[in-house]
Amino acid sequence: MCIRDRLYRVSRWLYLRKVPLLPKLIQLMIFLFYNSKLPASADIGKGSFLVVKGIGVVIIDNARIGERCRIGIGCKVVGKGPYKRVPSIGDDVFLGPGSVIVGPVIIGNKVIVAPNSVVTKSVPNGCIVGGVPAKIIGNIDELNYDILKNESYLDDVAPYMVKNKTRLCQVDSHV
Repeated sequence: MCIRDRLYRVSRWLYLRKVPLLPKLIQLMIFLFYNSKLPASADIGKGSFLVVKGIGVVIIDNARIGERCRIGIGCKVVGKGPYKRVPSIGDDVFLGPGSVIVGPVIIGNKVIVAPNSVVTKSVPNGCIVGGVPAKIIGNIDELNYDILKNESYLDDVAPYMVKNKTRLCQVDSHV
């Protein structure tokens, strides 16, 4: 557990015990050192992880993030007027870098949000969403790997893009 996580856990503990000033000071320290907003009023579950020390991550007050979530660099979990409710994110969710969760939405368990997507509607369990605004583009059952394991075992490059199984460009094998 990194220092930022420990600072957040201490500020959350103080917040729940209604200590008035210290949680705000710790939130300020997190902002100054990591350029991220992690308010003590946000409920972030155990095992959740902010990639690259959470640089650029913004989480609105009172948001709920489940257990074992992966939150990419530059993610935003924000509210939307005129709603009072804020986003609620389930367990085992992967939020890609730069993704934005907006408004009083509910993100189910085991959901993958593609990088730079903007989620403005609730997402059911087990879906993969992407785009602006985000739409369902798949199901996690279709994956042949577990994105939350963060494994690094392939020493290769991604395949080249092809359209309709016809190569559009010449592929240089010596790249």
